[in-house]
Amino acid sequence: MRLSRMLPLSSSAINNGSHISSSTLPPSFYSLTPRQLSINPKNPITRNFISLNKSSFSPLKYSIFTNKQNMSTVCSSKSDNGSHDSPFQGGESFFREVLASMEAVYLSRNPTAKAVLELVGSVADDQICYDHFAFRTFGVNGYGIDSIAKFFLDFGYTPREELRFPAKKLRALWFSPPSVPTSHGGSGVNGPLPRVFVSELLVDQMSPQTQDIIKKYTGISGSGNKHAALASALGSLTWEKPLHSEFQQLARESEYAAWTLVNGYALNHATISTHQLKSRLRDIKNLNQFIEKNGFKLNSEGGTLKVSPDGLLQQSSTVADSIHFQFSDGLTESVPCSYIEFAERLVLPQYSNLPLEEVKEHHRRDGFEVGNADKIFESTSKEQLTRKAA
Repeated sequence: MRLSRMLPLSSSAINNGSHISSSTLPPSFYSLTPRQLSINPKNPITRNFISLNKSSFSPLKYSIFTNKQNMSTVCSSKSDNGSHDSPFQGGESFFREVLASMEAVYLSRNPTAKAVLELVGSVADDQICYDHFAFRTFGVNGYGIDSIAKFFLDFGYTPREELRFPAKKLRALWFSPPSVPTSHGGSGVNGPLPRVFVSELLVDQMSPQTQDIIKKYTGISGSGNKHAALASALGSLTWEKPLHSEFQQLARESEYAAWTLVNGYALNHATISTHQLKSRLRDIKNLNQFIEKNGFKLNSEGGTLKVSPDGLLQQSSTVADSIHFQFSDGLTESVPCSYIEFAERLVLPQYSNLPLEEVKEHHRRDGFEVGNADKIFESTSKEQLTRKAA
């Protein structure tokens, strides 16, 4: 795969602020009822990153692609892109433009993700499909899962299963994409729509000091939770930059909380669907070896390969990149940013006799696994960031 139109790592190319009128967004972008989520909604956030100049920056043009508690899910999807046959709603081009903007911000800040996508795609000129996009949020004052999820629900995504992570004081919900026919050869944000995995910190379980800091900034944000997807697409926080001491307080109690305070609604990670590759890298074990051989560090928590109890969902991830963040008191510190994940979904037992060329996405293991995800979360931890590569 040739990546001749990749987004430059320098922020200068997209550093002029732009204004996007809320009138261009669909009405239900701003509202989501508990009934739509089928759960008790909680709450999320974002940070003053680079902004995109709409007049000179087209995400699709500069995308690197040109063309219930502790539960796991062992089920098949109903269509080739992993959806459950819910129809796509709204303008598909607009939706993909938003995904492309989220991806562009992600790639501009995370050189490892950009380099890995280019490297994997260069093998046999392969095309890359995304398994899922992931976001982190604060579960308080409307800033939790539903704040970013409502954008995806508005375009036909379906809430699936909830996962709980008691030790980390987190919960998550994943969403399956709507059924959308894709043109032959579509890849990246122009290919099969990704699943969406959204987690939230259970703020009411944190210490009073940490709760006060989180509530301070979500309060400053006002109605910023209504613009979560927009903030993600622009790479902006919906609140002001925090004090360095506040970041440190959160980091001592929850690295997830500290990450969310300075990264907000930015894409936490994108995931390559390895089994949709055509080269030998479709086997995630081969891919892991290839990634490490090329000098990239993989998350070693629980072993580099995370495997579900049924053996059908296998995942790995790089360690997050770091970026320099200037706090409101003028102090600058390197903070964790985002990473890239890899997922191989094996064929379900009932379809094991199908010839490989006939196997579609809905014949494979769907959903997520608490044990795997718990270890993938560690990709942004200080322990992993400071660990020397093997």
